[in-house]
Amino acid sequence: MALTKKRKEELIAQYSQWIEQSKGLVVTEYMGMTMKEFDNLRAKIREAGGEFHVVKNTLIIRTLEQAGMTAPAADFEKSTAVAFAFSAAPEVAKIMTDFARTNESVKVKSGYLDKQHLSAEAVKALAELPPLPVMRAQLLGTILAPASKLVRTLAEPGRMIAAVIKAYAEPEASPA
Repeated sequence: MALTKKRKEELIAQYSQWIEQSKGLVVTEYMGMTMKEFDNLRAKIREAGGEFHVVKNTLIIRTLEQAGMTAPAADFEKSTAVAFAFSAAPEVAKIMTDFARTNESVKVKSGYLDKQHLSAEAVKALAELPPLPVMRAQLLGTILAPASKLVRTLAEPGRMIAAVIKAYAEPEASPA
């Protein structure tokens, strides 16, 4: 059944809203997925702060181009579904790549991060990033490492002098 012009405009408006709100997108091809698999995948993505929707290829291409994003036609062939990451793009990318790894009915084609097109390999690399709190801790550790080393280096001579004074201050243990 063909879509009416009004319905197409509604879908484009909905796609535009999802794209505007999302921090990243994962474009997938799905073939032969059961509704149970779809529902499980949607639930996992929802927990990660995203949504997973089947999209019309021509309409999503038009919407992406209106948003100033490149939309390679090869990414939007056959059955297409898009995972929209509204909070954490790496987490949604990880869910999608893990699901595609264990389920042959889903194939990650490409993605977008802050309106930049990503290849399937780049989406997999994004999925391998550690969670944000871990990255912050690693960055903080890297920033603080030189400062803590400097403090230890500056404190070492004073510690050595204190150890020598303490050694002279303590009476030697005399053999009994």
